[in-house]
Amino acid sequence: MPSPIQNLSQLQAWQERLLNQKNELHPEWYNGVFERYVHPVLTRHHVPLNWRYDLNPETNPYGMERLGVNAVFNSGAIELNGEIYLMARVEGNDRKSFFGLAKSKTGIDGFRFVDGPIVIPETDDPDVNVYDMRLVAHEDGWIYGLFCTERKDPTAPAGDTSSAVAQCGIVRSKDLINWDRLPDFKSPSPQQRNVALHPEFVEGKYAFYTRPQDGFIDTGKGGGIGWGLSEKMDPAVIDDEFIIHRRAYHTIYESKNGQGPAPIKTDAGWLHVAHGVRGCASGLRYVLYAFLTDLKDPSKLLKVPSGFLISADDGERVGDLVNVAFSNGMVAREDGSLLIYYATCDTVQRVATTTVERLLDYVLNTPEDPMTTGGCVAQRRALWEQNKQFSGEA
Repeated sequence: MPSPIQNLSQLQAWQERLLNQKNELHPEWYNGVFERYVHPVLTRHHVPLNWRYDLNPETNPYGMERLGVNAVFNSGAIELNGEIYLMARVEGNDRKSFFGLAKSKTGIDGFRFVDGPIVIPETDDPDVNVYDMRLVAHEDGWIYGLFCTERKDPTAPAGDTSSAVAQCGIVRSKDLINWDRLPDFKSPSPQQRNVALHPEFVEGKYAFYTRPQDGFIDTGKGGGIGWGLSEKMDPAVIDDEFIIHRRAYHTIYESKNGQGPAPIKTDAGWLHVAHGVRGCASGLRYVLYAFLTDLKDPSKLLKVPSGFLISADDGERVGDLVNVAFSNGMVAREDGSLLIYYATCDTVQRVATTTVERLLDYVLNTPEDPMTTGGCVAQRRALWEQNKQFSGEA
């Protein structure tokens, strides 16, 4: 049994071993679509000690953690100068989230936080909480960060300390460290979370994927993944918003669905990863799914394969939440490899690896959801019949 950590120097040595730990392919996972890994790429234990502890023995004689960290998850992702950067959501013990930037050469291990906690300039109406930044290198030359900015609902009745308004905050940078704040995104919806920026101009305008909602939690009339165009980023305003992929009864996206990271450009179209939400006995279940939109008109849906791409698997299902997989970060590398960063249960950050070619094959050749049990049985029987010559049943 290892010796317990009893002081800061022992903790520092333990953390260094964690940061140098090599990730391994999960030995009990195979589906041909993507690879899973044994270890998360970021956890609360990766957060630098000098973000959490007062290292001055005179003011902290007992070596106490003064500003604890509860979780690290929901990271935006980008490749810059040959390295992978994650803009992680770091949640303190005080429930406030902030952003921390971590980098790695491999993208699957060796992540270390760089600089200090990221400073997000405030607007005239200060953010109470910020989280889930999507990073995109736009063709206009800026790196944009779109994140959820949360504030208390000013219309909440007296005594209501939980009602909130969520909108999309926007920052831009050249180096990922220093950020300029732009006005918050405006749309016809009273609530916006999970807004992503398309990486190219569409009709000479900035294009946005949205998730309109009537309430902070309740979707209301919000129908799914939305789309809209803005003349500018400063300010970003869309007047017309329409749904490009609707939520639907008895599907993985029955309750909610929203764009994950910005899509990847391929010869066949724009390749997307999104989240779908449904209700179950333990609460809301979040999974990831993929779809394809038209290369010239990214608002035109081409293909949605049936079912989920990634869900929380064995050993991933329990954390601050239960049964949640969520992604707002994905990187396509020059060699064709694809890194999908997914967080589980609002607790830790994980990665799945595949290639653009494989994920595109999955999207194009996986049957779509027929929306009934009878249709699903017909799909499986057709596959079974087709496979008889290969499985020895013929």
